[in-house]
Amino acid sequence: MGSSKKKNPTTRFLICSFIGLLIFSIVIFSLLGIYMNRKSEKTIYEVGEIYMSGMNEQMSRHFESVIKLRFDQVEGIVSVVSTENNDKETLYEELVYRAQVREFDYLALCSDKGEFETLYGQPIQPLNPPPLVEALIQGEQRVAIGSDTDGNEVVLFGVEADYPMQNGEKSAGLIAAVPLEYITEFLSLEDEGQLMYYHIIRPDGSFVIRNPNTELWEFFNRLQKQFDPATNKSSADESLEEFGNALKDHREYAATLEVNGEERQLYGIPLPYSEWYLVAVMPYGILDDTINNLSSQRMIMTLLSCASVLIILTLIFLRYFSMTRCQLNELEMARQVALEASKAKSEFLANMSHDIRTPMNAIVGMTAIATAHMDDREQLQNCLKKITLSGKHLLGLINDVLDMSKIESGKLTLTTEQISLKEVVEGIVNIMQPQVNAKKQTLDIHVENILTENVWCDGIRLNQVLLNLLSNATKYTQEGGSIRLSLFEEKSLKGENYVRIHINVKDNGIGMSPDFVKKIYDSYSRADGARIHKTEGAGLGMAITKYIVDAMEGTIDVQSEPDKGTEFHITLDLKKAAEMDVDMVLPSWNMLVVDDDELLCKTAINALNSIGIKAEWTLSGEKAIELVIQRHNKREDYQIILLDWKLPGMNGIQVAKEIRHSLGDEVPILLISAYDWSEFETEARAAGISGFISKPLFKSTLFYSLRQFMDGEETHDQTPEHKIDLSGRRILLAEDNELNWEIAKELLSDLGLELDWAEDGQICLDKFQNSPEGYYDAVLMDIRMPHMTGYEAAKAIRGLNHPNALSVPIIAMSADAFSDDIKHCLECGMNAHIAKPVDVIELARLLKKYLI
Repeated sequence: MGSSKKKNPTTRFLICSFIGLLIFSIVIFSLLGIYMNRKSEKTIYEVGEIYMSGMNEQMSRHFESVIKLRFDQVEGIVSVVSTENNDKETLYEELVYRAQVREFDYLALCSDKGEFETLYGQPIQPLNPPPLVEALIQGEQRVAIGSDTDGNEVVLFGVEADYPMQNGEKSAGLIAAVPLEYITEFLSLEDEGQLMYYHIIRPDGSFVIRNPNTELWEFFNRLQKQFDPATNKSSADESLEEFGNALKDHREYAATLEVNGEERQLYGIPLPYSEWYLVAVMPYGILDDTINNLSSQRMIMTLLSCASVLIILTLIFLRYFSMTRCQLNELEMARQVALEASKAKSEFLANMSHDIRTPMNAIVGMTAIATAHMDDREQLQNCLKKITLSGKHLLGLINDVLDMSKIESGKLTLTTEQISLKEVVEGIVNIMQPQVNAKKQTLDIHVENILTENVWCDGIRLNQVLLNLLSNATKYTQEGGSIRLSLFEEKSLKGENYVRIHINVKDNGIGMSPDFVKKIYDSYSRADGARIHKTEGAGLGMAITKYIVDAMEGTIDVQSEPDKGTEFHITLDLKKAAEMDVDMVLPSWNMLVVDDDELLCKTAINALNSIGIKAEWTLSGEKAIELVIQRHNKREDYQIILLDWKLPGMNGIQVAKEIRHSLGDEVPILLISAYDWSEFETEARAAGISGFISKPLFKSTLFYSLRQFMDGEETHDQTPEHKIDLSGRRILLAEDNELNWEIAKELLSDLGLELDWAEDGQICLDKFQNSPEGYYDAVLMDIRMPHMTGYEAAKAIRGLNHPNALSVPIIAMSADAFSDDIKHCLECGMNAHIAKPVDVIELARLLKKYLI
């Protein structure tokens, strides 16, 4: 409930924010659509006004050019017809002739009193004489509208002229006229299908030329009433007043009117040579449809855009909301994991406090006991042995913690090197034997079909994996229990250059519950404390093992049941290493393999057959004696007999005694065991045992162990490595800690070595540089030293102009024991690395490798 309450405010905030964003987006897009529609309408009106202004200007210029042409024609008549030397009749005839030639339909003289005297055509009379007469008196050209006696409207073109009239007076001007259709045709005022139509009106609102479209006639009638003095001006609307003022001022005017629910745009412009006003009217029916369509399309597009944006925002929100919920869930899970980790680490610290104090208490206690019993050699040896075991256990705990910190920081790396599976397994067996013997357990080693013994792998980490599994098996298996390590090989899916190695570690110990199996690889996890309260450990071994196996791109599986035992199965695909081309073939001897482990017998038989030996097997010593006697009686004796040391009933040494009693010393009898040969060598030699072969029985182990009997000559085993004599060898030891120097001196002196001490890297460099050729056989180099580190000293030695600078073995002896530390040592020119605290046996093996 607590977590849901914490999530509710965030969820509500996201949902409210999204709804607010939707509403805001809809409002903004709606306002944008309305604004753009209004802006579009305004723009259309402005475009219409510009268009109408241009059309009116064009119409006005057209009107001016046509009217001016007619005025020029009338002026031409006046200029060529003179009153001199002409009587009235001749003058009138000349005037009429000139008018007819210029296609005028009417011709008349006008007096300054407004009296018209027709010379040609029907009598004509202007509809509004005063402006025309006034213009003629002032000597101006003037166009006007009139009518003839038949009522036909005509266009009058008046110019100044002083011809004699019939009554003897002088005329004020000459008037030529054409039918009104002349104006409407050349101005196209009555064409249908045009976007605009035109009216020509007078300043008082009366029509000069009225377009057949009647929709604005009422407006112009009201405009005439606006100029009628009897009309109430207060009733006039604003548009009429503005239009009337524009007419009076003879200026352009634009306005928008609503007629029958539809808008009309008016644009008026004064016409030259007249008092007339050209009014263009643009019906907005077509434009309205266009504008409405445009507005509808814009609105649809706006809505679609809005919908698209909202859909995208919704998808983004839903995705973000989903991610946020996932993140919140992950955060909650991480919080739970952190709490569990914190709890596990707290438990781990509590366990570690106990587990560290236990060996420390043993070390301190045994040291005190040893100090108190300095004269009791047996008691002293017992204390030192327990101090050594406690120290090794404490070192294992510290290494696990350091490895785990490396894993958690992502700095634990693998160092690939060529290793021998045979050597790795033999080394593991040697290390595990003391623990197995201490609990009187049985350790069986099975090697089946291992044809590729040399591979590329991180040998140290592989050792660590096997040690973790076997140590756990030993710790969690009761006294007298059994542990089995088995290896077998098959083809790798990675190709011919790789081999797949299967490693199984099985025990019949306390096992694990299904719940604990699920978290066995978690850091700081340990099984039920009630069952393992006397078992020490950091709870990190399996987490480190899983990490190493994963880093090697392998797999690890576990099967376990409480009180029935546990089995781990590891699969690794390892690259094959180049091997020496040795033809492993021995004579076709008849051999007998005696071991109570049927699987070991079968795998040994297969390995022996592969190197040319004919072998039989049996599971008991009694049966072995029977087979040997039968063969002897048939004169088909076995050439070699392999006996397991620990057989049910008669053990291997007892069986060997019986065989020697029956057959004598002719047949070589070799003892096979995973136990230390030194423990029973004296007894075995006395019983007639010819030699010893250490389990596991790799093919190469059998070949090299049996090859010594090819010529019938027996060679004894080499001296155990911990008894190697290196007398006379001189070692230069670089170590800045005096206590470490004393320890190293005592340990190495037992091997017969002579040591020189260099207190830091610079002194080490100087001593080696000043030494004669061949003086130092090897250099043991600490890493962390003042003045010059071990890395720097090794590089400097390799760069010296000294006969042994490149050949002298330099072995790092440091507490910096991670894989990247080892890699750095090798990159600086060192030959090998051994970790502190120093294992004397391991150091002896390493020195043997480089000095013998």
